[in-house]
Amino acid sequence: MRSVSTEQPGSEHPVRRTSPTGMARTTPLTSLSRVPWRDIQDSTGSAAAIPLLLNGIAWGDAETARTALEDLRKRICQYGFVVEQATAATVPFLWELAQLPHVTCRAGIIQLLGAIADARQWECTAAAYPKLLNRRENPVVWERAARQAVRARRGDLSRLMDDQDTKIARATTELARVLAE
Repeated sequence: MRSVSTEQPGSEHPVRRTSPTGMARTTPLTSLSRVPWRDIQDSTGSAAAIPLLLNGIAWGDAETARTALEDLRKRICQYGFVVEQATAATVPFLWELAQLPHVTCRAGIIQLLGAIADARQWECTAAAYPKLLNRRENPVVWERAARQAVRARRGDLSRLMDDQDTKIARATTELARVLAE
């Protein structure tokens, strides 16, 4: 199994294109192809479906985006557990989507980032059962990498806190509280 790059692909500047009206628009998720999704794991096995889910969140109508986000949550942070190595690779893209006004489930994305940042289940389990740390695939490492990926972009919180949508502002305030701990 390949290890995931710690680079933050979603932190790259998005490509700006000019729309037919002459106004610039941002094209999200331009660096999805730089992550070896087929070589890393999510809760279902290969993480190859994660780019499709992220695109569903980015471009889908409200129902499509909500469903894609629910499926993504099950694959990367189910029941408060960071479930596989794909979580850390997905986080930069979640940060990117959370900041795009056209994305319909932004509050849910921010809540997912908060759940990832707050996840310590594997760490707590390893404290009670240290043999867990001797396994070839170490979920404690995945959990820490995912938390660090969320923290790496905490500078983006200020833009989200100023959002006029109260659900987004509330979710961002909660995420800021988790990151301050």
